[in-house]
Amino acid sequence: MTPSESTLLLVALIAVVAPPLADAVGRWAPVPLVVFEIVLGILAGPDVAGWAKQDGLVHSLSQFGLAMLFFMAGYEIDFDRLRGGPLTRALQGWAMSVVIGVGVGLLLASSVSSGAIIGIALTTTALGTILPVLRDAGQLGSPLGDAVMAVGAVGEFAPIVAMTLFLDGRKPGQAMIYLTAFALIAAAGVLFAVRGRHAALNRLADATMESSGQFAVRLVIALLMVMIAATVALGVDMLLGAFAAGVIMRILFHSGNAERTERVTAKLEAIGFGFLIPIFFIDTGIGYDLDALTGDWGTLALVPLFLSLMLVARGLPSFLTAPEGSSPRLRRALALYAATGLPLIVAITSIGVDRGTLKSSDAAAMVGAGMLSVLIYPFLALKVSGAVRTPRGLEEAAESW
Repeated sequence: MTPSESTLLLVALIAVVAPPLADAVGRWAPVPLVVFEIVLGILAGPDVAGWAKQDGLVHSLSQFGLAMLFFMAGYEIDFDRLRGGPLTRALQGWAMSVVIGVGVGLLLASSVSSGAIIGIALTTTALGTILPVLRDAGQLGSPLGDAVMAVGAVGEFAPIVAMTLFLDGRKPGQAMIYLTAFALIAAAGVLFAVRGRHAALNRLADATMESSGQFAVRLVIALLMVMIAATVALGVDMLLGAFAAGVIMRILFHSGNAERTERVTAKLEAIGFGFLIPIFFIDTGIGYDLDALTGDWGTLALVPLFLSLMLVARGLPSFLTAPEGSSPRLRRALALYAATGLPLIVAITSIGVDRGTLKSSDAAAMVGAGMLSVLIYPFLALKVSGAVRTPRGLEEAAESW
C-alpha cells in the first residue's frame, strides 16, 4: 500500500471513529465534532504518531470539502428572516471588528501584510460550527438564533471579500473589478433562482429522487463547480463561489414543495457531512504544524492571547450591536457565539503561510486558538443563554461540523 493509499484509509477510519467519540463526550459537554476530527488528525499526523502525512490526493479532496462546507453555510442561511435590521447590525458589528482586528494585527505582526492577515482572521465567525449547537439547543428561529445567524453570515462572507481585495496580491482597485464581475455572475444566478418557474427542474428532481439519475444532487454539484470555476478564472477566492452557490441553491430548492426541499437537503448533508467536509478537517489536523506551536514558549503563549483577542475583536462588537432591548444574557451569548471561529482561520492563515507573509508558528497559534474557541465559546454561550442542550444521538453528532 502506497503512502497516499494508507493516508486515505486512515482519514476514512478517523471519520468513522470521530462521531462516536463526539457523541460520548457530548453527553457531558457540547464539543463540536470538528474538534475531534482535527485532534485525531494531529495525533495521526507526522508530528505525533507519524501514520499519515499531507498527500496530494487527500489534500485535493479536502479542498472539495472546504468548498462544500461553505456551500452548506450559504445553503443554511434564510435571508428572508435576516434582511433589514439583523443584517444591518451584523454589518455594523463586523466593521467594528475590522478596525479592532486589523489594529491589533498590525501591533502584533512584523509586517503590514501579516498584520492584515491576522486582523482579517480575527473578524471571522464559524457559522457552520455554530449551527448544529443552535439546532440541538432549540435556539434556531429564536431572537438569539436570528441574531447569531446574521452575525455568522456576515462573519463568513465579509472576510472572504476582504481576502479577495487585500490578500490576493493584486491592487485593491484591480481586485474590485474582478470581484464585481463575479458579483454580477452570482446576481444572475440569484435572479434566475428567484424569478424562474423551474417546473422542468422540479419535475426532473422529483422523477429521479430515488433513482440513479439523482438530478437534484447533480445540479448542485454542477453549479458548485461552475461557481468555483468562475472564481478561479477571475482570481477570486473559491470560497466565495461556494458560498454563492449555496445561496442560489437554497432559493431554488426552498421555493417549491416542502417535501422536496427536505429530501434534497438530506442528500446534500449526507454528501457534505458524511464524506467531503470531514476530510477537510482531518487533513487540517494532519497538516497542523504542532512542532512550530510547541517548540517555543512564546508561540504557545500566543494561543490564549489570540483566543482572548477573538472575543475582543469579534465578540465585543456583536455585544454592542445586539438588537435593541436585548437582555444582558442574550448579548453575552451572542458575543460568545460570534467569537467562535475556525474554518476561515485555517483558510486565511494557510494563504499567509503559502505566500510567505505569515510565519508558520503564528498560523499554528491562530488555528490552535480557533480550535479552543469552538470548544469553549459555544459551551459558555449555552450556559449564559440558559439553553438546555438535548442529548445527542449519532444522527445529531454527525451534523456537528
